[in-house]
Amino acid sequence: MTTRIYKLLLFSYILISAPTISADTLSTDGDDGYRLWLKYEPVTDPAIKADYLKYTVFISESGKGDIMQSAARELQTGLKDLLGKNVSVNNPVGNKSGGIVLRLEPNADIKQEEGYRIQLLAGNIVISSKSESGILYGTFALLRHMQIQLSIKTLNLTSSPKVRYRMLNHWDNPDGTVERGYAGSSLWKWYELPERVDPRYQDYARANASLGINGTVLNNVNASARFMSQEYIVKVAAVANVMRKYGIKTYLSVYFAAPKTIGGLPTSDPLDPKVRAWWKEKVAQIYKEIPDFGGFLVKANSEGEPGPQDYGRTHADGANMLAEAFQPYEGIVIWRAFVYKADPNADRFKAAYEEFVPLDGKFDPKVIVQVKNGPIDFQPREPFSPLFGNMPKTPLGVEFQLTQEYLGFATHAVYEAPIFKENLDSDTYVNGKGSTVAKVVDGSLHGYSRTLMAGVANTGNAKNWTGHPLAQANWYAFGRLSWDHTLSSEQIAKEWTELTLTRNKKAQENIVGLMMKSREIYVDYNTPIGLSRPWMGVHFAPEPWQNKGSRPDWTAVYYHRADSTGLGFDRTASGSNALGQYRPEVQQQWNNPDKTPLRYLLWFHHVAWDKKISSERTLWEELCTRFYTGADSVVWMQQQWDLAKPNLDPQVYTDVAARLKVQHREAIWWRDSWVLYLQTFANQPIPKGFEPPKQTLEEVKKSVNIYLMK
Repeated sequence: MTTRIYKLLLFSYILISAPTISADTLSTDGDDGYRLWLKYEPVTDPAIKADYLKYTVFISESGKGDIMQSAARELQTGLKDLLGKNVSVNNPVGNKSGGIVLRLEPNADIKQEEGYRIQLLAGNIVISSKSESGILYGTFALLRHMQIQLSIKTLNLTSSPKVRYRMLNHWDNPDGTVERGYAGSSLWKWYELPERVDPRYQDYARANASLGINGTVLNNVNASARFMSQEYIVKVAAVANVMRKYGIKTYLSVYFAAPKTIGGLPTSDPLDPKVRAWWKEKVAQIYKEIPDFGGFLVKANSEGEPGPQDYGRTHADGANMLAEAFQPYEGIVIWRAFVYKADPNADRFKAAYEEFVPLDGKFDPKVIVQVKNGPIDFQPREPFSPLFGNMPKTPLGVEFQLTQEYLGFATHAVYEAPIFKENLDSDTYVNGKGSTVAKVVDGSLHGYSRTLMAGVANTGNAKNWTGHPLAQANWYAFGRLSWDHTLSSEQIAKEWTELTLTRNKKAQENIVGLMMKSREIYVDYNTPIGLSRPWMGVHFAPEPWQNKGSRPDWTAVYYHRADSTGLGFDRTASGSNALGQYRPEVQQQWNNPDKTPLRYLLWFHHVAWDKKISSERTLWEELCTRFYTGADSVVWMQQQWDLAKPNLDPQVYTDVAARLKVQHREAIWWRDSWVLYLQTFANQPIPKGFEPPKQTLEEVKKSVNIYLMK
């Protein structure tokens, strides 16, 4: 993510380009996508429905807290739609049977406080937990079970979250724009708050709670200091009042220089006593309005944002100052590791490791360092960040991106669960084989008690929340994996498809197949075999030729290193030696270009155009094959979607079908841009069997320049 300079251009793209297929312009007839995966369509299996009816005579709850009330209310809503009956709440249950009992059990044999158990006991379905939040999560799990029409005859489900802090990071600005947002404007209507609280906030909270997400950062990491003003704290409190009822804590991104900009101090030096006092007072002010405030998210000394290094201090100095302010409270400080200096001779890949690893063990226990999944910036495919496993004394959280900044905005269908899983299942070998990123993140490898998984939100005020209807699956997948990272991408895709799109098994098979291949198809026509960052600016149009920027690592040529001899970034010992930041077992996998998996080849090696690689093709032939087959595969995606048409809501079908047409056109655009540009270095013809692009390179560049105009 680059700085704010593109914000108006990006917002203009959303407003100008989106309406042709925007959810906001769709008819009110049919499924507008608003209900997400909480549609609660009527149960159609007679035998299953009969069983459900036996156990839905009443609802009993053992507490009167807000979260418990949300659980009971959700059950009433879900059962009415699923079974066509109104179910009353009766307390206490006594000797009654045939109901759903929500039971708080402080001493229950459940691993985590937020965990739950669902079972048949004494003629009732009992949802038990140590906490009201666990009851709510169990409620949504039961409703999910019923939506999929699974049997309850031997019902016995137990589940606990593997990660403690499961949150969305919103890059929403106070003016209503969303940085890297492609689903309309911000959900948060700051100018209406606190007097008017949009009812949509509750539906947002319901959706998150249904997945087990328990935190939300409301504002952009490129933060505005106004969120530290009393006027905005009160506004945030109004949103927090809604989130609280669904077990969700509210967090804020903070502007590190706020003590100067709104506090009137001459400095923001984290070691200055007056600065430390200012933050303590500010945190106390926030807790007065928001007693369960979650904490701060901080982007500092990154892409022009201020930070402790402005005063010769370290990231640990800055984070610990804020942590000190949170000592009387339960809140935490989440400090992002997305940093890279403007060094023309450096490899951006290495930057976070070089700045943070020396600080291991120097952070306050209330600090979690939040690390992007890869070492660069949410690319379609990246190796895992070498920070994972190399800071055993510091809790590391992982940051994924749901919004499709580098995945085609809201016109390309890309199911992201495989991206998340590829990262989480990667083996760091830090403590030997099996030391996966997931085990770092969930704390089991190093014994972290504070664990975190964050996702940069893909929501906006579009009626269907995410712009592209299939992008809802990425929100769903993130939530499910943040709760249980052992789930498979395919299992989650099947769940989401059945809950959201269709119960027809053949149609599900077609859609899930499309979803599971969508990421690889996108990578093939966009950044195959380890290519990286072929665009700058708004991150939309292909610009592999882009060679001018305010700093070298803000150009495309910096990353792909195309020249007359070959392509790729040499990160071995003969190059930048970024590979040296990984353990020997990982280096062994990626050090030899002849043995490096193709998916990472150009990440670590500069490869000759005519070198025969593991596919038995030359590099040039393999690149062309990927670019062409990737673009052609979008036609297959269209065919799969068309096969499901008879079993889809017409409105949803039409919306996605239109976007797939755009995706195919843009995939060809990407293919032609890359092939024509790289051909100027490779000096080789397009391989036989592939039709040469209809445009020249100069014509393609002109089409790209349209999207760069202000």
